[in-house]
Amino acid sequence: MENGAAPTAKPVIVAIDGPSGTGKSSTSKAVAAQLGLSYLDTGAQYRAITWWMVHNGIDLEDPTAIAAVAGKPEIVSGTDPDKPTITVDGVDVSGPIRTQEVTSKVSAVSAVPEVRSRITELQRSIAAGAEDGIVVEGRDIGTTVLPDADLKIFLTASPEARAARRSGELKGADIHATREALIKRDAADSSRKTSPLAKAGDAVEVDTTELTLAQVIECVVTLVEEKRAGK
Repeated sequence: MENGAAPTAKPVIVAIDGPSGTGKSSTSKAVAAQLGLSYLDTGAQYRAITWWMVHNGIDLEDPTAIAAVAGKPEIVSGTDPDKPTITVDGVDVSGPIRTQEVTSKVSAVSAVPEVRSRITELQRSIAAGAEDGIVVEGRDIGTTVLPDADLKIFLTASPEARAARRSGELKGADIHATREALIKRDAADSSRKTSPLAKAGDAVEVDTTELTLAQVIECVVTLVEEKRAGK
């Protein structure tokens, strides 16, 4: 009971969804670290399987070819928010999965139902094994992966704000080109037949356009603490 902490805060599963450039990863990691929760970046898992397909010369214009090998790579995600890791067949791919080559192909790979089924199963098993609770971020967590999550949050921001943030992350990137790429990816992710990017009906929407990262983190931490307290 020191520091006013609850004697036993019940494990809480938090789903944070939204498009690229809304501050999802930074917010999710910080919230998990602050509250002592595990953290899972589901986008990294889709990037990892995409990297494996590129690395192994799979024809990414052929959904049948993608589906046929969806079960082959072994993907392992570390859930420490301070140093999240991801490996494919034992190889650390945290750097390679962030390349433009992978970024440009991830929507095509993640649209294949067999890929989504495989990764969704992986995500559910990780969430189920998180004894103290977990923050899971992605695009279909609240709607498809963890529809019974204790708290669902959907982050949004204007395309301009998102492009500025993304081009800041991708050193030297052109903001206009980044904005166009984001809009194109949104369209692909929102219109795919299997588990499209969508806000769950019971999600809390947080528009981050005018907020600093610290303000977004504070907002989400408050929502999680209220949920833990049973409010």
